[in-house]
Amino acid sequence: MSTQEARAAAEHAARTSYGRLVALLAAPTGDLALAEDALAAAFEEALRRWPAAGVPTNPDGWLLTVARNRQRDAWRSAAARTSAPLDDDSAAWDPLERHDPDAIGDRRLELLFACGHPAIDPAARAPLMLQAVLGFEAAQIARAFALPPATMAQRLVRAKRRIKDARIPFAIPDRRAMPERLPAVLEAIYGCAAIAWRGDAASLAGEARYLAVTLATLLEREAEAWGLAALTTFSLARRRTGAFVPLEEQDPRDWDAALLEEAEQHLRRARPDGPPGRFQLEAAIDAVHCDRRRTGSTDWRALEVLYAAMLATAPSLGAHVAAAAVTARLHGPAAGLDALPHDADDFQPYWATRAHLLAAAGLDATAAFERAAALADDDAVAEHLRERGRAARALRHDPNRVSGRSEHPQPAPATQPRRGGPP
Repeated sequence: MSTQEARAAAEHAARTSYGRLVALLAAPTGDLALAEDALAAAFEEALRRWPAAGVPTNPDGWLLTVARNRQRDAWRSAAARTSAPLDDDSAAWDPLERHDPDAIGDRRLELLFACGHPAIDPAARAPLMLQAVLGFEAAQIARAFALPPATMAQRLVRAKRRIKDARIPFAIPDRRAMPERLPAVLEAIYGCAAIAWRGDAASLAGEARYLAVTLATLLEREAEAWGLAALTTFSLARRRTGAFVPLEEQDPRDWDAALLEEAEQHLRRARPDGPPGRFQLEAAIDAVHCDRRRTGSTDWRALEVLYAAMLATAPSLGAHVAAAAVTARLHGPAAGLDALPHDADDFQPYWATRAHLLAAAGLDATAAFERAAALADDDAVAEHLRERGRAARALRHDPNRVSGRSEHPQPAPATQPRRGGPP
């Protein structure tokens, strides 16, 4: 086997299994830094051995075994023994001895809740879950939370050090403690769906749905958890590969009917005792869009009502931008432009929506389309925006030309990362 083939196999394992492997390695002890170092060493060993010996039948198992051995070496090292109290036999204890590698799903949920421990900075909880449990890179998380990568990296390092120093246990807390930790867990699963919506992390979109549904089933009567389960399932049902196509231009017959039915069932279980929460509202918004498969049209009035409720419940920048797009559909592009926020900076959905609204109003949208394309994380989205920008310029120069496409703006996807992270 060539070095290139071995590297490709290792990269595939890193993309699909990194979060699971770190969760397995870190769950018994809480030492995330050691788990990540051990796994990094395992990948280095794979790149040395696999070109000559071939990729093992179970690459994940191979990596896990090598990483565990590195952890054991660290626990048994002279430094570990001499740094422990004389009456501490932890250096001789192997916390992985009775660990069940088949319990990955439960272990990941345990680790998610552990990262929501009150001793951890609230601002670091969801980002820590996204990196340590779900395997996203700090730069991806930083984009989702609209923070500089260096700032996010420092925040994550401090959180990991806090877990190790405070010996925070990796176990699902009792139900008295869960309400305090649940919002960050829901936010992390939501963030997973958002980052994985398009691009290299696409395979994790199904993981987000799995975690959301598993968590909702565990909690049984938590309305927001069922709302998130519905939201991630709706999003997965509409998932596409290849060229980017705006939601309104997609053929509903291409959507997964079985997943849509499942999502509706989850949403019906999201019955709050009081006003609906953010994830329930976002799932309801997705349900309205997906109902086009049945009715053939989009109920924009219903979306206007739902976004008004969203702005009252969770007034994020993404919600304001999406609500402005709905306003434009009902009341015209000028009204939509007036409804757009004015402090969007580098928030990509803002620039995409603004560009479409300017084009729909017959104004110069060139700069807005270029800015939206430059900020896009996905090449297909960027190319789509550039093509729309070219079409808008041609239409302005030749008003008699018909583009053949709707220039109405699309509300930002329900799983679009929002500026500022958790509300």
